[in-house]
Amino acid sequence: MELKIITSNKQYEEYLSWIEKMFDKKVKPNSAIGNKLQVALLLVKKYEDEHYPVPKPDPIDAIKVKMSELGLKSKDLVGKVGSKGYVSSILNRRKPLTLELAKLFHQEFNIPAEVFLS
Repeated sequence: MELKIITSNKQYEEYLSWIEKMFDKKVKPNSAIGNKLQVALLLVKKYEDEHYPVPKPDPIDAIKVKMSELGLKSKDLVGKVGSKGYVSSILNRRKPLTLELAKLFHQEFNIPAEVFLS
């Protein structure tokens, strides 16, 4: 397979098919074919990023997911964020998420800063 920038869906599908065959053959990463496979994967990623972008999650939804993962309830945020009512207002989207709170959630929950900038 000759590698070049993917410009069509047909070409994209061909690359995916070839990549799948290479995975089935268990190509060694440091071989010539393995290096070609890595380049093909980068080309596929570039095409997917341009044609099938993944939307950024909603900041409040990201906070709620992280809280769920960590087993936290809204009452656990009271000391760091504010009163119980204020925490509830933020999580229910009645109050805006301030820059200060975005920084806090970024640091405490390791939520990427880009999520809060969307």
